[in-house]
Amino acid sequence: MTDIKQTLEIGFIMPIAAIDGCSAEHWTDVRNIITEAVASITKYKCTSKIVSESEDVGVIQKRIVQNIYNADVVVCDVSCKNANVMFELGMRLAFDKPTIIIKDVETGFSFDTQVIEHLIYPRDLRFSKIVEFKENLARKIVATYENSINDPEHSTFLKNFGQFKVAALEETTVTPDNLIISMLGEIQSEISVLKRYQTRPSNREQNSNKSQVSLADIQFHVKLGVVEYSNKQKLSLNDLKLYVDSGDLSALLRHIKEYVKREFGNNHFVDDAVLIEFMHKVLQEIGVAS
Repeated sequence: MTDIKQTLEIGFIMPIAAIDGCSAEHWTDVRNIITEAVASITKYKCTSKIVSESEDVGVIQKRIVQNIYNADVVVCDVSCKNANVMFELGMRLAFDKPTIIIKDVETGFSFDTQVIEHLIYPRDLRFSKIVEFKENLARKIVATYENSINDPEHSTFLKNFGQFKVAALEETTVTPDNLIISMLGEIQSEISVLKRYQTRPSNREQNSNKSQVSLADIQFHVKLGVVEYSNKQKLSLNDLKLYVDSGDLSALLRHIKEYVKREFGNNHFVDDAVLIEFMHKVLQEIGVAS
């Protein structure tokens, strides 16, 4: 049995931008609700933050992966099935560490994660229901953490599908190398489908108001293009770094251009200069370029 900690790090994975009729302010309210639930825990001293946050300035992707792995418990809100949220949830479940999934009542269950119990809250954040939800969430956080400590066979997700042991991910030696590259490759196709579904314009809008592609969408798909290229070429992070150090990134850029065109179609032209800028940003984020 692992020693129980007195201070717990609770990580949040959740939407922060407007999606599916829910404004950014709505997600701020949801975050405050989760934060209040964590603050109500008296058995442990708890700190909480969204996994993308950090007090220091550093490489964003490294920070997210590190925070996703380090958190004692992660609370993940899959409401509206935000693509980035599902992407980060996939990482956490691959680590098979304590995870609590929440969603609003309007969002359906995802096939892959429906084996995990979900805590449900009303999308309109009705006060009486939210009070009950916060109490249930606080209890669930404590119970989930203690079960993971007291039960050596505890598994949030992986053991539903077989016997897996993530032995290489010891805290002192963990590196986001082949395991992460492989994991991202496996879930990227599902994320791409989800992104296309979320940005697909209605029939009424298709001729007069085509869906707009934001810079964030472009950067996200450049990142997936890098992952797909690494996966197809069977490159570890070290291999990818050696490739970047060679100075000739033409093959990678060509693959990214094809990937972005495949994802966005012919309705959206993305300038090469934008792709190159985001490609270098992504390579810096994952630590293979300076």
